[in-house]
Amino acid sequence: MAINSLEHARILVVDDEQTNIDLLERILARAGYANVKSTVEPEQVLALCAHFQPDLILLDLHMPKLDGFTILQQVTSSLPTQAYLPILVLTADISMEAKQRALAYGAKDFLTKPLERVETLLRIKNLLETRFLHLSRENENQRLEEKVRERTDKLEQAQMEVLQLLARAAEYRDDDTGHHTNRVGHQSAQLAELLGLPAADVEMIRRAAPLHDIGKIGIPDHILLKPGRLTAAEFEVITTHAVIGANMLSGSQFPILRLAEQIALTHHERWDGSGYPYGLRGDEIPLAGQIVAVVDVFDALTHERRYKPAWSVAEAVAELERQKGRQFAPRVVEAFIQLLGTVGLQGEGAAAATVVVEAAAT
Repeated sequence: MAINSLEHARILVVDDEQTNIDLLERILARAGYANVKSTVEPEQVLALCAHFQPDLILLDLHMPKLDGFTILQQVTSSLPTQAYLPILVLTADISMEAKQRALAYGAKDFLTKPLERVETLLRIKNLLETRFLHLSRENENQRLEEKVRERTDKLEQAQMEVLQLLARAAEYRDDDTGHHTNRVGHQSAQLAELLGLPAADVEMIRRAAPLHDIGKIGIPDHILLKPGRLTAAEFEVITTHAVIGANMLSGSQFPILRLAEQIALTHHERWDGSGYPYGLRGDEIPLAGQIVAVVDVFDALTHERRYKPAWSVAEAVAELERQKGRQFAPRVVEAFIQLLGTVGLQGEGAAAATVVVEAAAT
């Protein structure tokens, strides 16, 4: 690094003798260093460092009030962990004890008084070059970290888009709007937040819940798209979508896909143990599965399907109340009804006649 690139370096001189400061300022000025501050008051050093932010400190060791050793300790302890601020000690004390102590407290080099001009400038140049190389490396590291963050954000965004497309692909097989998956994700997150889950878990549920019915991709069209009531055999086929979906999502190292696998597998389990695929009971059902179970059925009831018109919100709420403690976890139903009152969710369409609950459970 050329010396002219160092001329803008900020240099702080600390010495209790003004004559020593005057000598150093003359040496530095003749070498082209114009950004120099000095003090004969060692107790001002920390404040000067905070305001001036020096690239190099020239420090006398033996001073009244505060000696150089104390200042070394104060300055180095105030620096960030990875910071490099060179301190050049100026002293007439050439004892090994003084050198070892100064080095232990953070000094980077020594100059013995009386000062010799050429040696002084060489030591200063070397320390400043090291300082600026360190700053350059820090800047490069920050630039690389920013690139990594940008790429990580892009990868996460791409992952989320893939998950949304997967959810939409499954939903388009029996809902060509794809809005059901979005509503289930959004309302499941609202419900999870109301139930007191941490913000990170709420966001995970928002992103994972739309994949709850991904297994429908594996159900034959003549069953999945049947407009009327399913036969017992057909219903058995429909129930396999929970395991199919879980299998499709299994084996991932990403927490969001592991949660999506859990939701796909358990959102048709019932609180009383009569659900599928494993007949889990009560809190054997993961909370995310309990949440999506309520939101999924409510959304299915309040929106028109091939096999039914839409229910009113009041009718759907009444059904949730009837199924509390049977199909659904009581506290989840209560929280969801509270959520309805808070955010004013609305179903689409007017009240309908009798609805086949079996169909809503698919």
